[in-house]
Amino acid sequence: MTTDPFIAMRRITKVYGEGATAFQALKGVDLNVAQGDFIAVMGPSGSGKSTAMNILGCLDVPTTGEFIFKGVHIETLDRDERALLRRRYLGFVFQGFNLLARTTALENVELPLLYRGDPKEQRREAAMSALEKVGLDRWWDHTPAQLSGGQQQRVAIARAIVTNPDVLLADEPTGNLDSARSVEIMQLLASLNRDAGITVLMVTHEPDMAEFAKTIVHFKDGLVDRIEAAAGGVGAH
Repeated sequence: MTTDPFIAMRRITKVYGEGATAFQALKGVDLNVAQGDFIAVMGPSGSGKSTAMNILGCLDVPTTGEFIFKGVHIETLDRDERALLRRRYLGFVFQGFNLLARTTALENVELPLLYRGDPKEQRREAAMSALEKVGLDRWWDHTPAQLSGGQQQRVAIARAIVTNPDVLLADEPTGNLDSARSVEIMQLLASLNRDAGITVLMVTHEPDMAEFAKTIVHFKDGLVDRIEAAAGGVGAH
């Protein structure tokens, strides 16, 4: 039985460019993520939080250091192996929704299953179930233009969870929403964390949104500056 944490970053560095123009985005990050945690990642622009999230999402690799996910050293995997891991274990939610404009909510949610080669009936059933989880099953035949911003983000979340991921990575998921819709989306993420057991990693610059998490990780100058429990503890309720 492994004693490794669910996700671990060990002395992670990330350097872009070479020689005089080289920029060190991460300077030796250490971070453990427990299964079932809901972590808000915060920090000023250029602090390294987005770079760290790209590595956590297996979209990028560290320059040096160890990145361990479920006992596997991700830094040793090639591009195809990382893509396979993303498809199997990770879901992504972005600030800009990234929905296909001319397709229905249901078809948008089906996409990851289509890429995976799942049969049509199975895709449809899983997509409807995901839409139901985000409260949009009655809007399955609506295109993004027929949905509000908050509803579009719910479709994006349904698309991210349709593969039953272990981890949901959300990059400024409320960045394009008004405050009421933002609270709705954060309550949805908190319920997915609490009820479905999905580990959530979220970048946000909004302190009130971060309070929905269980843990807040602050980045500064390419390092983890401090880690604290979310004072509001909203995510726990």
